[in-house]
Amino acid sequence: MKSQDLFDQARTLIPGGVSSPVRAIKPYPFYTAYAQGAHLSTVDGSTLIDCCMAYGPLLLGHAHPEIKKVITDQLEKGWLYGTPISNEPEFARLITSDHPGMDMVRFVSSGSEATMAAIRLARGFTCKSDIIKIEGGFHGAHDGVLVKAGSGATTMGVPDSAGVPPAVVAHTRQLPYNDAEALESLLARDHDIAALIIEPVLGNIGPVLPEERYLKDIREITKAYGVLLIFDEVITGYRLGIGGAQVMFGVKPDITTFGKIIGGGLPIGAFCGRREIMSLVAPQGPVYQAGTFSGNPLSLAAGLATIHWIHNHPEIYRDLDEKTRAIEESVGNGTGSFVRIGSMFKYFFREKVPKNYTEVKECDTAAFGRFWQNTLSRGIFLPPSQFETNFLSVAHSNNDLESIAGGYAACL
Repeated sequence: MKSQDLFDQARTLIPGGVSSPVRAIKPYPFYTAYAQGAHLSTVDGSTLIDCCMAYGPLLLGHAHPEIKKVITDQLEKGWLYGTPISNEPEFARLITSDHPGMDMVRFVSSGSEATMAAIRLARGFTCKSDIIKIEGGFHGAHDGVLVKAGSGATTMGVPDSAGVPPAVVAHTRQLPYNDAEALESLLARDHDIAALIIEPVLGNIGPVLPEERYLKDIREITKAYGVLLIFDEVITGYRLGIGGAQVMFGVKPDITTFGKIIGGGLPIGAFCGRREIMSLVAPQGPVYQAGTFSGNPLSLAAGLATIHWIHNHPEIYRDLDEKTRAIEESVGNGTGSFVRIGSMFKYFFREKVPKNYTEVKECDTAAFGRFWQNTLSRGIFLPPSQFETNFLSVAHSNNDLESIAGGYAACL
């Protein structure tokens, strides 16, 4: 059955015909039959070079043989217990050792769940009610952070969601990215702020990169006002290197959230922090968090194998950086701006590199739409929104890279 036929069925049974807004492609999305390495094969018979990589988790590519074997081995032992499992302490020790200042970890089932729990924990620790999020930052689909969110909300033109009580959003303050002065000004007059949650690199509208000293400045400011700093590294964790953005930029947050790569392609989330903060999480403390699928054996097995593989091949980060550099060089002097950091990259249809949400929203989305269709016709699958990051994996070959670079050169 072809993609159009499947979508005709799906849209009568599933809202919008898709299970997540970012998959809504007009006139209909293609349906994937299988994937291997850096390629997707569709039910229509097409093979595409994948620069979406499931929106970030697949650093090693699709169906990596070592990860597949670990998953298969775990399946033979069972895939859900509802009890602790032996590799939980090992995985927690690995994550904390890779992130200085992070002492304890709680595994959950998604990045959204991790950020929701991290915010609750920050409020429980500080006994304060309000939080700050950065405009354009995306921290999942729970009520308190669906305010000027990136990703699907931006694409759909609905930065706020129906069904979110105004009283909930009233506790969420918003500030522009790359503006430390705005943060200090807000904290000077609002003394009920529990935490600032931020993607250190804005991934769901970007990548949009931090200006020099911005992350260090907000660390100093939050510390001075007794406000916890939460780094949402669901995208950047193990994507920018071992230790993620906090090691790359030399900043120690109070709490960190993870997802995507630490599950090896399976559903997972985690939040971690200093011992004095994490000790408040139930059953050790009064901040409640629980989940049937938390610490799922399959996800932990796949994630642990992925992180071990990365530790054994640290050179991948240099190689991936060189690959995105090659794509950037293929663009030349276009009318837009190319932004990259490690294996994350994007071409913005805006003359100057955007530094915040407002500037990203100035991009020519119609021009992006034409570009996206043209690259897809050449066999290159990019995330179908100006407001999503592109990703490379270790599975992208030199031939793939030449095709991607050639596609950019021809379609811009």
